[in-house]
Amino acid sequence: MRLQIPLVITFLAGLFMAVQWFVPHELGVTVYNELLNWGRIVAAFALVLGIQSLLRTHVEKIRRQREDWPYSAVAIASFVLMVVVGIGWGHERGTGFDWIFRHVQVPLDATMFSLLAFFIASAAFRTFRARSTEATLLLVAAIVVMLGRVPETLIVVLGETRPGLWMHAVMPDVSEWIMDFPTNAAKRGIIFGVSLGSIATALRILLGIERSHLGGGGGGGP
Repeated sequence: MRLQIPLVITFLAGLFMAVQWFVPHELGVTVYNELLNWGRIVAAFALVLGIQSLLRTHVEKIRRQREDWPYSAVAIASFVLMVVVGIGWGHERGTGFDWIFRHVQVPLDATMFSLLAFFIASAAFRTFRARSTEATLLLVAAIVVMLGRVPETLIVVLGETRPGLWMHAVMPDVSEWIMDFPTNAAKRGIIFGVSLGSIATALRILLGIERSHLGGGGGGGP
């Protein structure tokens, strides 16, 4: 019974969601909205559990003084500060919470993403090596697309005027064609594959073949 009841609930819930999506009805919409409210309540409790897990992990790291434990202390202090400021003075525009977010969080995010550019460049350098026909095509397409996004003045300087003007006239069109046709075709193929995989996984879960979401290991069983 401990296994059959969750499987039945999963099947009925999934069947209801599928039916109300394809056969909209006032009763189905009402139940759907009510289920969404339940989902928000569950998400709120999940948020509390996530915060508890975060604090426990960092406190344990500080207590044992593991590697980089001062960063855990900074994380906990920042968390407590934002909670106190947000609850005590609100989080509307102009409050201390908003000031900290805009002058601390946003610059830190910008710094992190700017550092990611170097990792992306390094990964691109390792990937775009013409070791095969496919890698060569990827390299050529990437160069054309990047040149098509370069401003006119920079291309003129790089191309010494006449070649630069030709590149500025041709490359944007070629880049746009690559983005509109080959790239879109590949994206649609990937989306089709992901969609079919999602449908197959959903059917396996609804039919009780895939039971890993119940806390068991692996896939199905009798």
